[in-house]
Amino acid sequence: MRTLDIAICGSGIGGLATALALHVYGHRVTLFEKVDEPGPVGSGLMLQPTGQVALARLGLLEAVLTHGRQLGGIAGRTRGGRTIFDISYATLGANMFGVGIHRGSLFHILDNAREKLNVPVVTSTEVASSAIARNKRTLEDVHGKSCGTYDLVVDASGLHSPLRNAYGSIRLEKRYRYGAVWGVVEEPDGWSHGETLTQCYDGARVMVGLLPIGRLPDSPNQLSAFFWSLRNADIDAWRATNFAAWQARVAEIWPAAAPFVEQFADHASLAHATYSDIWLTAPFTDRLVFVGDSARAASPQLGQGANLALIDAIVLADCLAEHVSVADALAAYAALRRDHTRFYGLASRWLTPFFQSDSRTAGALRDLAFAPLARIPYLRREMVRTLAGVKTGLFSHLPPTRIVNTRRSYPAPENLRQRAAR
Repeated sequence: MRTLDIAICGSGIGGLATALALHVYGHRVTLFEKVDEPGPVGSGLMLQPTGQVALARLGLLEAVLTHGRQLGGIAGRTRGGRTIFDISYATLGANMFGVGIHRGSLFHILDNAREKLNVPVVTSTEVASSAIARNKRTLEDVHGKSCGTYDLVVDASGLHSPLRNAYGSIRLEKRYRYGAVWGVVEEPDGWSHGETLTQCYDGARVMVGLLPIGRLPDSPNQLSAFFWSLRNADIDAWRATNFAAWQARVAEIWPAAAPFVEQFADHASLAHATYSDIWLTAPFTDRLVFVGDSARAASPQLGQGANLALIDAIVLADCLAEHVSVADALAAYAALRRDHTRFYGLASRWLTPFFQSDSRTAGALRDLAFAPLARIPYLRREMVRTLAGVKTGLFSHLPPTRIVNTRRSYPAPENLRQRAAR
């Protein structure tokens, strides 16, 4: 394996994980970030067993478990109290669980490892264009200034990636009508669902959710991410409503959420998130590869975004280690990620109307059918496998370690934590 000069555009979760994974193999990595001070965007996320394996490969899982909250499953109910689903990771084994974590905590863990390894970040630089020159790839920022020449460019700049929009072969691009407003609050004493992602529905138009996300690095307080489903076209109308009246409406739909939502002071306390469905024909072109949301974006119904980005990072680094040719490595990366990412793209697209849409039929069908289906042992296992991130097709799955590609023939990289301690 030869040492490569690699640029990574974007220093979010996917970009940082990719930088660490490539650095472990000895590549010279430079991160580019468009903002002055890189930081997390979003409130909380779920790390599935697959994402946990990827973090273990980086030597960072212990820190994640220290800051995050171990989750035993997910539960959903209607406003009237009918159970829609209540599924547990234990269906797949005693050692399977999810981890709810604040994005700030995960970013801190990854960025702290980057600092210890002296992986450079060039801030205030939005890479916007690229070209092939003498079998390498050049980069320029939005002002036309050169950002250097590299053996490989990794685009991890997310949903609004200028490189993907300019050089990726986009097969599907769709913006969802529904998004959400979200915020982070402290978990009140006596909350009985601290180890479960819990949601409450009123048809398919209203979804209230609470995700335990552990604590921030500088605080002992246990936190939860709150989210309220909302049509994007209605965000201005929502901001114009009486805030106390909206809080009362949330409490009426789901009384257990009252001590959470009352912690918000006003509309500005919650941020607005939008969702898109973007898929590429292939996640790479000549010496340019897309990872995370740059490679594919989907609705968050299955909570797989960060997990897919973490897996991308490990698989890409492994493929570059196994193949001498960059072109062969990128082709192998695309092949290894194809079935897994395709399943979760299709599954997210299929599930979204049942939870975020204007369809009365979809909401009613969900309320009638999901609970009986979940009582069928085979279907229940498949639901949990889908949640755990191990599905590769409608009738196929792999263990998390195989999804993350840790059973290859070459030696595993040295533990990152040991490297960082030197």
